[in-house]
Amino acid sequence: MAIHFNQREIVPISGPNGVACQPLLSPARVPGILFQLDRLTVAPGGQAALSIGSNELAWFQMIDGTATLHTGGRNVSVGANHIGLLPSGFAGTLASDVGATLLFALVPNVDALDSTIRSNPPPFRLVDWHDEPVLRSEHDARQRVYLITPTMFGTRAIRGEMIIYPPGTECPVHHHRGGAHFMFFLAGRGFCYAGADQVMAVQPGDVVYYQDLEPHWVKGGDDGDMIFSEFFVPSAVATEWADPSKVCTWIPTGMNYRGGTPSRVIEKHAHSHLAEV
Repeated sequence: MAIHFNQREIVPISGPNGVACQPLLSPARVPGILFQLDRLTVAPGGQAALSIGSNELAWFQMIDGTATLHTGGRNVSVGANHIGLLPSGFAGTLASDVGATLLFALVPNVDALDSTIRSNPPPFRLVDWHDEPVLRSEHDARQRVYLITPTMFGTRAIRGEMIIYPPGTECPVHHHRGGAHFMFFLAGRGFCYAGADQVMAVQPGDVVYYQDLEPHWVKGGDDGDMIFSEFFVPSAVATEWADPSKVCTWIPTGMNYRGGTPSRVIEKHAHSHLAEV
């Protein structure tokens, strides 16, 4: 059975320097999970220490606010649309004058998920997903923006995507094989379905975690776009479709989310062939 809850259900744990942490997904909630997912809230004037171990990898997704990431003598501005990869050995602080909210995920034992990461470690990198190419479904009006891929971030330990469901759109029944998969809902409302009879009404702040091999599908609501980010650990998690004729194929629109020229080009591809996008 899929795990479904809203962030409001998780009591924040107050930490030092104006940072509160809500542990969303952890071994306590999901035994054997391959990562830990937290929601961090940095109060105005606060700062979060970010320290990644020698066999760990982390990423963050800004949800709200602005901040400055201080690392290695650099000061990097971070806004509400940024996704960041923090490689093994990264050390820095995320400070905010006005307050910031972000998802923060830590992957331990990353060697087991990416055998090349020691010999070819990925760099720290920040991406504004509003600049990335928008692709549309061949079958309907759904849209996809890649957040983290091997091409973008240089590691196969994780993969991330932003998904946009206009009203009434839905994906076919499918399941994933070989890893962990979760969704975090940012805007709009809709429904997630899992197994034979699990129906989940979803809204902003909801988390849905699917078990490996669990059949599921998603449907947008009737009022406005439903937008969610989804992440896979590792990136090579396979997608298998109940009806192979309905495999999702994604077509470049030639635009980014702002309607301008995207930062790069992604060719038309099927959802089951994502390794190099």
